[in-house]
Amino acid sequence: MSVEATTERVLRLLALLQRRPSWTAAELAAELKVTDRSVRRDVERLRALGYPVHATAGVGGGYQLGAGTRLPPLLLDDEEAIATAVSLRMASGGTVAGAGEAALRALAKLDQVMPVRLRAEVRAVHGATETLVGPGVEIDAELLVTLARACRDAVRVRFRYAGREGERERTVEPVRMVTTGRRWYLMAWDVDRDDWRTFRLDRMREVVATTWRFRAREHPDPVAYVQRSVTETPYRYLARVRVHARPDRVRELVPPQVGRVEDDRDGWCVLVVGGENLDWLAAQVARLGLEAQVLEPPELREAAALLARRLAAMAGTG
Repeated sequence: MSVEATTERVLRLLALLQRRPSWTAAELAAELKVTDRSVRRDVERLRALGYPVHATAGVGGGYQLGAGTRLPPLLLDDEEAIATAVSLRMASGGTVAGAGEAALRALAKLDQVMPVRLRAEVRAVHGATETLVGPGVEIDAELLVTLARACRDAVRVRFRYAGREGERERTVEPVRMVTTGRRWYLMAWDVDRDDWRTFRLDRMREVVATTWRFRAREHPDPVAYVQRSVTETPYRYLARVRVHARPDRVRELVPPQVGRVEDDRDGWCVLVVGGENLDWLAAQVARLGLEAQVLEPPELREAAALLARRLAAMAGTG
């Protein structure tokens, strides 16, 4: 067999090992249309190139590509290449500090080696897409890595946090990071307050992952908890409004970081939304264009009545 054919087969083997966590020798041989012995030789070729291919003997054993000292070439099919290029384009204007420049460098490398037919498809997607909402608060990429590792390894994190009470040192047991698209949040157990808390990453300083490991405890759903925190806790007023529409319809109109939608009965749902100003809350509910009933607070009914009179006067019908 020629050197070119062997090289092509070894690259195909590397691509297969990247596709899923583990393969048996028989599965790899069937995919490559070679013998088990050829698979073993190709595995040794990959190891000689510095790629750690682990082998496990016995029932359920097989080959697995491990983490090495360098990143192996990522062999992408057409759909993966297009998805990666589009994602890098989006990341170039994202909310992670420094990621924009790195994403552009990676995109340039990918574009250089991408086949002409795929490059044309990616550029067609780019040309047909615009970003309506600008990026939110930038977060340092190293902070994300530190918190992600702390969540994974179950170690406590210490940082200074600028909250309502001023800047104070906090020690937490992190569970999960949640992003709304414009802001990043950490859900964690606050050791000093002995309760669950939500922390905005852009308000953290001097973040340090300690060596103190903690035992995972039962916790609320991180996404639901963060949504409840960001839509209710920070505001002076918390409104509950019964809306005559399916929950999915209202969720399409109200972003998750703005309001929370609860199921109700008979084609209605309950919108929970916070705000500092009752007039603003009344206007936001009215702009949904749906039949609504204010459940609480009572002051919101008065604000809605005042808004109705103003609109009637504006229309010349008051």
